[in-house]
Amino acid sequence: VFSTDRIIAMSFPSSGKQSFYRNPIEEVARFLDTKHADHYKVYNLCSEKGYDPKYFHYRVERIFIDDHNVPALQDMLKFTAGVRDWMSQDEKNIIAIHCKGGKGR
Repeated sequence: VFSTDRIIAMSFPSSGKQSFYRNPIEEVARFLDTKHADHYKVYNLCSEKGYDPKYFHYRVERIFIDDHNVPALQDMLKFTAGVRDWMSQDEKNIIAIHCKGGKGR
């Protein structure tokens, strides 16, 4: 996990068998709800898989970027505009960004 005051980079919030070696989605949700209640948005950059956004109160944006590939300019513009908008709404707002392993994208 990489973190600044307002940005968290992490691996995929997983369930089932994958939660043994990746972040368990329930624990990620608990952490975000405890530390940043109502002030976080999750960005899923993983094109391979998703999850039910209810875990994060439907504050999930999905940008489809293939692993080990450069994102399309259109996707990067959508991502940066969304982040800029969310962060400007409240100085307490943070973002949590992830791909699959937490370092490839």
